[in-house]
Amino acid sequence: MSATPFRKISGGVCAPKGFLANAVSAGIKSPDVERLDLALIYSEAPCVAAGTFTTNRVKAAPVRVSQAHLRDRDVQAIIANSGNANACTGVTGIQDARKSAKTVARSLGLRQGQVAVCSTGVIGLPMPMMRIEPQFPSLVEGLDRKKGTDVAKAIMTSDTRHKEIAISMELDGHKVKIGACAKGAGMICPSMATMLCFITTDANIGRTNLDKAVHEAVEHSFNRITIDGDMSTNDSVVVLANGESGMPRIQRNSKSYRLFRESLEFIMLEMAKSLVKDGERVTKFVTVKVNGARTYNDAKKVAEAVANSALVKSSWNGNDPNWGRIIHAIGYSRAMIREELIDIHIGSKPACIGGLEAQTPMDELRKTVAKDKFTITIDLHLGDAEYEVYTSDISPEYIDFNRSEYAYWKQARKDGLTKQ
Repeated sequence: MSATPFRKISGGVCAPKGFLANAVSAGIKSPDVERLDLALIYSEAPCVAAGTFTTNRVKAAPVRVSQAHLRDRDVQAIIANSGNANACTGVTGIQDARKSAKTVARSLGLRQGQVAVCSTGVIGLPMPMMRIEPQFPSLVEGLDRKKGTDVAKAIMTSDTRHKEIAISMELDGHKVKIGACAKGAGMICPSMATMLCFITTDANIGRTNLDKAVHEAVEHSFNRITIDGDMSTNDSVVVLANGESGMPRIQRNSKSYRLFRESLEFIMLEMAKSLVKDGERVTKFVTVKVNGARTYNDAKKVAEAVANSALVKSSWNGNDPNWGRIIHAIGYSRAMIREELIDIHIGSKPACIGGLEAQTPMDELRKTVAKDKFTITIDLHLGDAEYEVYTSDISPEYIDFNRSEYAYWKQARKDGLTKQ
């Protein structure tokens, strides 16, 4: 990426011109807990829209509905909730997602297909619509330019902090802004790292070019992260562009397109990295770089095998520079390798050269792995292809944190949504 032509600003998804937002408490997890859990993003002007969604073959109802809406027309609003994924809920789940879109669309003067629906939370429980529906009027009435941060907080589940960003730049002599918020801390794994990301911009770009830019940026950001190797049923990235900056239409392969795509990728990569850093009970942020692979796919296979290895991640948590676990993951990655050519560096220090132990003192390697941020570099010496993944360690606390979701089912039984 070239030198960044932008500066960071405040405002999140409300930073670009023409975007409003709001978030309220609907008691989705529990009526006794008052926290923001229902959010709305809305553009006052018509938009073009693009998105990417989970590649899991089990897809949540809101994913199916939003994919259909994006295929048929340009989305102008996004309604999102935390606390319930509305996944594996059958026909009722689809009906609930469509009803949410229809109700909000009617209040905003839009068509149902102009509203995307996104959910995150517990899988397998029906949505508590009896608490959600009454909140729609106040959600719409409270739309404001200053509530971008509220949206970022409302979509949190196991996140420990909200995640948002906004930038401003010059495109064709006009000030253009991009804003974003994201959530995710567990069930993070390519492709499409459980995560949601909503991006708004006042850039003037056509649907085809926006779709191209979004898919390219996602490939270099959200598809490069992993925390626990689990892929969600609800992963969604939705981008809205309303053209309110007043700039001329961005043309494909133009300088403006390249700058816009680079800026979009920067936004997504910042959000992607923030998800890994806030992973469930993680203590380390690790970049895994693979160089010298025969093909791009080989580099990707090696990087993901190492980044997802429970053994490797456990050793990082214990400050153990165990390069043997790294090379064994390389070996089962199904990539073309030659053991006697493999070099592994931990930080700047060689741990393995030519498939054999390097001469670096173990204490030096241990100091690097004890840091909260470091890089593992793997050189296969078979070609020019490379790949990079952002990952984390895995801790005993992660297992303890994810041992049970019984409390959610107990509340659902109280609500009459399940007999279990």
